[in-house]
Amino acid sequence: MYKEDLFKGKIALITGGRSGIGFGIAQKFIELGAKVFICSRNEEKLKMAVSDLQKRGECEGHVCDIRKTDEIEKLMEAISQKMGRLDILVNNAGGQFPSLAENISENGWNAVINNNLNGTFYMTKACAKHFFIPQENGVVVNIIASTFRGFPGMVHTGAARAGVENMTKTLAQEWARFNIRLNAIAPGIIVSSGLEQYNSFVQALLEKAKDEILMKRLGTIDDVVNAVCFYASPLSSYISGTTLYVDGTEHLHGNRMSMVDMFKNLS
Repeated sequence: MYKEDLFKGKIALITGGRSGIGFGIAQKFIELGAKVFICSRNEEKLKMAVSDLQKRGECEGHVCDIRKTDEIEKLMEAISQKMGRLDILVNNAGGQFPSLAENISENGWNAVINNNLNGTFYMTKACAKHFFIPQENGVVVNIIASTFRGFPGMVHTGAARAGVENMTKTLAQEWARFNIRLNAIAPGIIVSSGLEQYNSFVQALLEKAKDEILMKRLGTIDDVVNAVCFYASPLSSYISGTTLYVDGTEHLHGNRMSMVDMFKNLS
């Protein structure tokens, strides 16, 4: 679909790049000529991912918790030393858990907000200050979620991802003078390793959702990867501050209360 040298000479950072969607993005970027840096909190699994990706091309890894600005600064130093520059940031790292709003603890709420919203901002700001603003060039792609009609059953991540979407619009305007483009991708239900964290009840709910989606299938990692490549490439050079829904029209149609209904039935 894309030219093999689309990202030739480009340096890309993918957060949460050791598995799932993040790993798929890193793999495709390498195939298209980029030199890739991935980060994750889990050192052992990160090393395994880097080893696999290095079979395809140039890849470096660095342990980093995006919630901790001191670790982000060390990551920036590592990229500067090993790569010399940075052209593309894909904010993919994040995490959440399903729950009724009234059952989410203060710690649970703060953990998801700090990871999905704060961590994304910390990483974006650091990459901009260390690389994109001095270079007067850079691309940011934020992986959020399909929150167009809210996110019942996951109010914490819905709020965080909506915050990232607004941040994307805001920074696209503020940083346009530096030739920095920012866009967001809102995946629906994507078949990836990320679904494995959910219990059997949620798994069954996700499988049932396939019948409610108008396209009658769940999304694939490639569906998201192809959208990321578009936003990260010169093909979208006049596009910034937008959100692309990769969800089979889920943001327009379907029962958004199914997860809430499941919790009510279980209780």
